[in-house]
Amino acid sequence: MPAPGTASALLWMVLVLAGCARHEGDTVIRFWAMGREAEVVAELVREFEGDNPGIRVEIQQIPWTSAHEKLLTAFAADALPDICQLGNTWVPEFAVLGALEPVQARIDASAVIDEDDYFPGIWRTNVVDGTLLGVPWYVDTRLIFYRRDILAAAGVDALPTTWAEWEAAMAAVKQHVGPSRYAVMLPLNEFEQLLSFGLQAGDPLLRDDDGRGNFSSPGFRRALGFYANMFEQGWAPRMSETQISNVWDEFGRGFFSFYVSGPWNIREFRNRMPAALQDQWGTAPLPGPDGPGAGIAGGTSLVMFRDSPNKDASWKLMEFLSRPDIQQRFHAMIGNLPPRRSTWDFPQLREDPYAQAFRDQLERVQPTPQVLEWERIVQEMRLASERVVRGGMSQDQAVRDLDARVDTLLEKRRWVREQQDDAASVGVRSRANGAAGHLASRAAASIDDPPRAHRAGAGHAH
Repeated sequence: MPAPGTASALLWMVLVLAGCARHEGDTVIRFWAMGREAEVVAELVREFEGDNPGIRVEIQQIPWTSAHEKLLTAFAADALPDICQLGNTWVPEFAVLGALEPVQARIDASAVIDEDDYFPGIWRTNVVDGTLLGVPWYVDTRLIFYRRDILAAAGVDALPTTWAEWEAAMAAVKQHVGPSRYAVMLPLNEFEQLLSFGLQAGDPLLRDDDGRGNFSSPGFRRALGFYANMFEQGWAPRMSETQISNVWDEFGRGFFSFYVSGPWNIREFRNRMPAALQDQWGTAPLPGPDGPGAGIAGGTSLVMFRDSPNKDASWKLMEFLSRPDIQQRFHAMIGNLPPRRSTWDFPQLREDPYAQAFRDQLERVQPTPQVLEWERIVQEMRLASERVVRGGMSQDQAVRDLDARVDTLLEKRRWVREQQDDAASVGVRSRANGAAGHLASRAAASIDDPPRAHRAGAGHAH
């Protein structure tokens, strides 16, 4: 009989070996997620593994600051994971690389994912050149946070829905609060506010098959004029977010009364606003030129990489994370906005007055142009607008310079398109020549060797 210590050791080894045996045939899904989402999703994944014995998920947390470079490095080294959380504006880039697995056939067969249940604008961020390459995981957009007490004191008795109404409200607030405070905060280090106005203005931001800038168009000119006028009138301070102590304290003390920002600030304002002001702020959809306006369709999607050896298991995980009940729990844990309408029917979202303004805004979100250079383009747009606001550059000069810079950024895209068009043209000519040759051959053959029906007829004549 073994000694007690030896028996314990043997029992431990048996248990370890039994555990290893249970996992020996498991399918292991490698899932890369970014930032805090990676921490939060781990709790949900445990439930998925319980529902799917034989499938394990390895989550790797990638910092947002290094995510893009790590993904490109992994692509070059053939070391991409099975699935990944991918920023919507990165989808076109990885589509060009041929790294993403099309998913339309899987969605057509899915009992979980219903395209009609998704907000259309966020769904379209995953469609590149007519091919569906991912499923929206959460959506990010911008709208108005406002101080209802200051608006009431300034005589603003209705929330603005048009640019003209918003300008009137900002003028009234500025007159009420005086020279040391402002009506609105539009941080000059952010591009999302002007981009939202640009999406509302009607003209596409790029032209010629997304090969050239279209910022000199009347639509974007109107958007830039509306944006710049807020600073010219003294309604907005010429400041970046880094130039004030923090936006929550300044919003609380009334340094500004309108603030264009995203859904994460619902939680921040709930936690940071003084108790006396908890009922004195709210959220509202963005006004547009002639009525409620569009917003940006930001956020991230779940994508599957083409070289994944575990596509069926990975798709099960994508379906699980796309379920409305799981999306609702994900929202409760982290505050990210669900991309499915049915998720918004859960009481936690339906009865949240701050969230409902986002629900309204999400019906009007618009995808940005799907070019891999887009993130550089919006930074050029931000710099151009800052030259107008801070540097006094004329708006005419700013949009001309912006179009020239964007045209340079898109030069390679135009070249690739030209090569594709040339190849297609050669292919059409080749097919036409081949068809013509084939018809000529058949015509010659018909002279020497009449079709069978004619031969049969001749035979019957004899």
